[in-house]
Amino acid sequence: MKKGFIKKQIANQYTVIDDVTQSEIICQARGKFRYMKVNEESQFNKQLTKRTKKETKVLQISPKVGDQVYYDDREDQVLITEILPRKNELIRPDVANIDQVLLVFSAVNPDFSFNLLDKFLIILNQENLTPVLIISKIDLIEETQLDQLKKDMLYYESMGYDVYYVNSKQAIGIDVLAHIFKDKITVLAGQTGVGKSTLLNALMPELGLKTQEISKALGRGKHTTRHTELYEYNQGFIVDTPGFSKIEFKIFHKEDLKSFYPDFVDYSKNCKFKGNCNHIHEPGCMVKQAVEDDEILFSRYENYLKFYKEIETQKDKY
Repeated sequence: MKKGFIKKQIANQYTVIDDVTQSEIICQARGKFRYMKVNEESQFNKQLTKRTKKETKVLQISPKVGDQVYYDDREDQVLITEILPRKNELIRPDVANIDQVLLVFSAVNPDFSFNLLDKFLIILNQENLTPVLIISKIDLIEETQLDQLKKDMLYYESMGYDVYYVNSKQAIGIDVLAHIFKDKITVLAGQTGVGKSTLLNALMPELGLKTQEISKALGRGKHTTRHTELYEYNQGFIVDTPGFSKIEFKIFHKEDLKSFYPDFVDYSKNCKFKGNCNHIHEPGCMVKQAVEDDEILFSRYENYLKFYKEIETQKDKY
């Protein structure tokens, strides 16, 4: 057996880059992937609703772009024989083992939203995805507003997030981003209109042409044919799509929300009720005290309360 990773998928045809030779091999997925028995500890086994439990079951699993795989080339038809465990995965785009997400927000048009930022950060945390924060259209915002935004964003930088500001008129400020792609698989995310496609086209002008040619070749609008591809860029790979924008919680119990707020952890150790404190109405809560002392960004705690309520009132799915 030989090992490699999937660079491209068109329907059931996969382009695998061999780990040793770096050559590209066209493979097909072995039939056994249609149904695999997985136990409750398997990364492939996900809890989909509040009522369902993770237990040993038979699942239909298909290889994805970004997967590390074993393949067998001893016969005329080269077959992928095993998918190695994934550290993360997305549905749209259909990619696995992503190293970072360029999380794009515009300063204006649409206006910057801390609510959306905090929601994205929770979801990426759940999926074990590392975000890089990009603020676009900074040339379209008043200087005083931009100064305030940068001041608030210092809080996120103190949490360890990288933040970059780019100009929509001057080639996007690509030079400040050039170094972040090496040895990584990168995908873009953000709501419609923030400039994901503009950023992607500025990074890789040739990409627009390639994707147009692919769409024509496959037949635009034929949803039965799936195509996903990684393109080499600055010694790394970028997914060939402007990324995902659908964001919804997969948190089933409101008590779990706080675990996705890394900036609350140090304060919560000193809460009166410690691990049982949800930082809502409990007395002796050090997280609430930190908000009052301006040590935790007020909008971040405000969004926490909104998300907590959202989880509390969500209807069970079966």
